[in-house]
Amino acid sequence: MFDRKRVLKGFVVAAALLLGCYAFLGHSRAEFRVRASASGPSPSVTGAPGEANCTACHTDFLVNSGSGSISITGVPQTVSPGEEIPVTVTVSQEDGVIFGFQLTAIDENGAEAGTLSLPKQNPAQMQIVEGVVDTDVRHYVEHTSQGTQPSEFGTKSWTFNWTAPLNDPGPVTFYAAGNAANSDADTTGDYIYTTSQTTNETPGPPYFDFDGDGKTDVSVFRPNAGALSGGPGPEGSTAQWWLLRSSDQGTRGMAFGTSTDIPAAADFTGDGKTDVAFWRPSTGEWFILRSEDDSFFAFPFGANGDIPAPGDFDGDGKADPAVYRPSSGTWFIVRSTDGGLVIVPFGVTTDKPIVADYDGDGKDDVGVYRAPDNQFWLLRSTDGVKAFQFGAPGDRTAVGDWTGDGKADVAFFRPSTSEWYVIRSEDDSFFAFPWGANADIPSPGDFDGDGKFDPAVWRPSDRTWYIFGTTSGFEAVQFGSNGDVPLPSSVSVQ
Repeated sequence: MFDRKRVLKGFVVAAALLLGCYAFLGHSRAEFRVRASASGPSPSVTGAPGEANCTACHTDFLVNSGSGSISITGVPQTVSPGEEIPVTVTVSQEDGVIFGFQLTAIDENGAEAGTLSLPKQNPAQMQIVEGVVDTDVRHYVEHTSQGTQPSEFGTKSWTFNWTAPLNDPGPVTFYAAGNAANSDADTTGDYIYTTSQTTNETPGPPYFDFDGDGKTDVSVFRPNAGALSGGPGPEGSTAQWWLLRSSDQGTRGMAFGTSTDIPAAADFTGDGKTDVAFWRPSTGEWFILRSEDDSFFAFPFGANGDIPAPGDFDGDGKADPAVYRPSSGTWFIVRSTDGGLVIVPFGVTTDKPIVADYDGDGKDDVGVYRAPDNQFWLLRSTDGVKAFQFGAPGDRTAVGDWTGDGKADVAFFRPSTSEWYVIRSEDDSFFAFPWGANADIPSPGDFDGDGKFDPAVWRPSDRTWYIFGTTSGFEAVQFGSNGDVPLPSSVSVQ
């Protein structure tokens, strides 16, 4: 039966409950241009620097203390000047009745970055308002009275557009606050959530991108292959590297290393191209072939029993030499910025390193996979330790940015069923899908250059790569020989 009272109450709450808390914030650093309208929060309550959030009014609970969440999706790791990007804010809580949000985008100095705009709406579920923080004008996108009803039970999403500045502002951070309200016609019993997402000023070291075009290249390491004439590597090199450049489909082979060396390819020189490189366990030496001119250099770092785990831990665009020492559960990292040694105790004897940027701050994070317990342990540079129990014995890790938000997602490939499982970094939910066949070797990467990892496998039986690009679609590439190690798989552990 039609419940007129409840519907009317819901409309009143949608129009008034999520009003910004300017009465409580009159003496804060944020100076509000308060509107008479009650269709959305007053400006400057996203939790950004210089701002408060709506717990100043909705005082029953501390911010981010409920069972729900807010997420910002669609923010890429890097953006081009003037690029228009759809961004989505989602507020979720199982017992939430209506929902609201507010978002702004600012640079490192707190100045507004880029332009917010709205798609065609009928009725209008979002609006753009203006506020002033420390004399700087900021614009905000937020809900309207028509935009508070759930998209589906317990959740609401809003999608709008953000256009990047024509000049390079450096990293841009999107700040958002959300309200999961109980629809009781006042400010009691409501939960407020905040979050942020940051683009990177420069992309991190490319992922097996040997030609610098922003795409992962099909590539293999071939032990015991024999020297190639004119090879650039050290004398006695019998291992070969074979690369299929995505930029021009050209093939290149080189002899560099021996069968007992461990591939450790990464962008050590900071030119945006992955350098062919290996680590020699017997001597603890690194050998790096510069992508710029095919000269190589070598240096000692590590000891027998260590596991090489290079990454850009200091965020300067260059991979840092690093090893994980299982015997002591310790990481040893040499910063490329200043040559300083960093020692990080993190892990136990059975752990394997899984280096990636899990928090999207432009710096790779220390991480380990604990196979006996199927656990992922991450030491994120922004907020500390986070752990997941995810998977089963025999799974192979496949961490990478699967959702395109600039953060690596915990993921694995299950050989027995050829299924992939990914935990979204945005909200810790997971998804799964089949790709591959029994005996395939997982070799994921961003093969189409859209900022998202693509599922890919190398099939030794027919020496073929099977790739499903999130933008480019299906591709089969025959490349390699029996006994090869596909390089994107060289960072996966079992």
